[in-house]
Amino acid sequence: MTEPLLSVRGLTTRFRTDRGTVNAVEDVSFDLMPGQTLAIVGESGSGKSVTAMSLMRLIPDPPGRIVAGQVLFEGQDLLKLSEAQMRAVRGDRIAMIFQEPMSSLNPALTVGFQIAEPIHQHRRTPWVQALAQAVGLLERVRVPDAAERARAWPHQFSGGMRQRAMIATALACQPRLIIADEPTTALDVTVQAQILDLLKELTRETGAALILITHDLGVVARYADRVAVMYGGRIVEQADARTLYRQPRHPYTQGLLASVPKLDGDTSERLVPIEGSPPDLAALPPGCAFAPRCRQATAECLAQRPELRPASAGSQHLHACLRADEPAQA
Repeated sequence: MTEPLLSVRGLTTRFRTDRGTVNAVEDVSFDLMPGQTLAIVGESGSGKSVTAMSLMRLIPDPPGRIVAGQVLFEGQDLLKLSEAQMRAVRGDRIAMIFQEPMSSLNPALTVGFQIAEPIHQHRRTPWVQALAQAVGLLERVRVPDAAERARAWPHQFSGGMRQRAMIATALACQPRLIIADEPTTALDVTVQAQILDLLKELTRETGAALILITHDLGVVARYADRVAVMYGGRIVEQADARTLYRQPRHPYTQGLLASVPKLDGDTSERLVPIEGSPPDLAALPPGCAFAPRCRQATAECLAQRPELRPASAGSQHLHACLRADEPAQA
């Protein structure tokens, strides 16, 4: 059996604030196989982006700190690397596409220069050759007139073109893993589909694994192989995408799916919102974090925090719910 490209175990990240310690990510574990796409989904504040930043070791200290866990990438624990060693990994073997490309691109440097920089830095490629490769990468992500656009500034690119430039930068050194943090949030619907189709196509061509951070379950259904659902800083359900959609076990996952509009023409089925608000990560309840919003919660749920466990013996479908095996209440 192929070994995981990335194996995360017990990842825990906390922030010190005036209100106390914020448990942004708590005991997160998952495996990612070569060439696989893992979607991490959940509401805003669930810990998705902090998980991604923790994997890249980009948590600002202070106020944040990774306090526990392992991040084994190609058998090497990234949390044990020096900062210089980690810089050699970022942009080379692991690349990240951020949520807002305009804040990620340097407005004082041309787009082509920024795409060429990791090639020059990590591959020691002369600038002339690196810039030529940057033009080729822009062509690969379907930016028209690539040679001319490589000399343009970020503000001269549209939102969709800036995101294509970010994808080109991520692909520059042929990484084994790409982390895309809400890569289409600021784009209109048609451009979103183009960017995601392009990203999936390019990762399939290169064999790179992809972690896709999103709140959009429609995106998950179309692009993900496996899904991890986060709530209150923890993974509450994890399964392959088809299984998750057909047989969601955690009430939070069920709530997310029930709140997605159906496009089959049936207007009689009303959307069911999840009542209440996401938990305060600085004051998490002692039991299940979702219990205050859950219609199935019991006194046991309020007192006991459930661990992530298989839905059945040997199953790869995991959930963290004490009552997942009981019939759902209306």
